[in-house]
Amino acid sequence: MDEISARSKTWLLVALFSIGGLVVVFLLTKDATFRLTNWIGVAVGSPAPDFAYPDLAGNKVSLSDYRNNIVLLNIWATWCRPCVEEMPSMEKLYQKFKHKNFNILAVSIDAQGKAAVAPFMDRYNLSFKALLDTRGGIQQLYHTKGIPESFIIDRKGIIIEKVIGPLDWSSPKVVRFFQKQLQKSSE
Repeated sequence: MDEISARSKTWLLVALFSIGGLVVVFLLTKDATFRLTNWIGVAVGSPAPDFAYPDLAGNKVSLSDYRNNIVLLNIWATWCRPCVEEMPSMEKLYQKFKHKNFNILAVSIDAQGKAAVAPFMDRYNLSFKALLDTRGGIQQLYHTKGIPESFIIDRKGIIIEKVIGPLDWSSPKVVRFFQKQLQKSSE
C-alpha cells in the first residue's frame, strides 16, 4: 500500500509540475505575443493607422484627409497637466508651418467631449484641429501607454517619429526637425 501511495504521489507531483510548467510557458508566450502585437502598426517606419473623429464643429475628420501633409498627431486630454503645458508650443509650431503642408491633429480623449475641449481651445487660443474621441479608441489604435503621446507622420502616411510625454514643440531643435521634414518631402 505504501509503495502505491508513494508512486501515486510521485506521479501526482510530476503531473502538477508539468501542468504548472505548461501554464507558465503559455502565459509567457501569450505575454510576449501581446507585447509584440501592441507595437505592430505603431512603430516608427510603419504606416499610421487611419481614424475618423468629429472636430469641434461636428465634422468627421480622418487622418487620410491629410495625406500629402506632414502631420503631428497628438493624443491628449484637458485634465492632463503635461498636455496643457505643451499646447502653447504646439500652437507656435503650427503657426510657423501651417502654410507649408503641415497640420496638427490633436485628438482629445476627454469623456466630456466638446464641452471640455472647446473652452480649453479658446482659453489657450489654439487654432489647430482638435478632434473628439470620448471613448479613448485612439489609445487602443495607437497602443499608447499614457498621455500626451505624439506621432509625426510623413506625407505618405508613415510614422517617422514617436514622442512619449510632453515636448517643447517650439524649441529650435524641433523646429529644425520639421523644417528638414518639410523640405525633404517637397523635393
